[in-house]
Amino acid sequence: MSGIIECIRGNIADQPDIVAVVNAANLELMPGGGVAGAIHSAAGPDLAEECRPLAPIQPGQAVITGGHRLPNRYVIHCLGPVYGRDEPSDKLLADCYRNALKLSEDHGIESVAFPAISTGAFGYPMEDATLIAIRTVRHETAKLSSIDLVRFVLFSNADKAIYDRVLMTG
Repeated sequence: MSGIIECIRGNIADQPDIVAVVNAANLELMPGGGVAGAIHSAAGPDLAEECRPLAPIQPGQAVITGGHRLPNRYVIHCLGPVYGRDEPSDKLLADCYRNALKLSEDHGIESVAFPAISTGAFGYPMEDATLIAIRTVRHETAKLSSIDLVRFVLFSNADKAIYDRVLMTG
């Protein structure tokens, strides 16, 4: 990839210039809080219907669906590890990013937006999760041909500041 990795503060469910958004999914791929709630709410009930036969998924796994009412063609659902429970958490978190990027490549997706997977209710420390996310995305995208843009969409200014710093230094 000779493309761009960028970080913004915003809403993952409002990325109209991105082909695929990544859902920080739960085991059953159903609506919930945080990212999953925002994506399912914006996509409408047909997303949950499409997800139903794909569940359950395991930590580190990724599956792809249509975007439904989202402005995106696809949603890639990743189940991140619960920090302190799903081990090895660093490998499982890296697998989320790796598997989402592989699905993107397999579907010819040019742009993908990630949230900070596992850092909300799943309790992964933001600094550690950011290092894993950026290092994995850099390593994997170097081997890919279809992806021109990877965007990290962060919920808060504090989270964006961590991502910006790691992207510049890490």
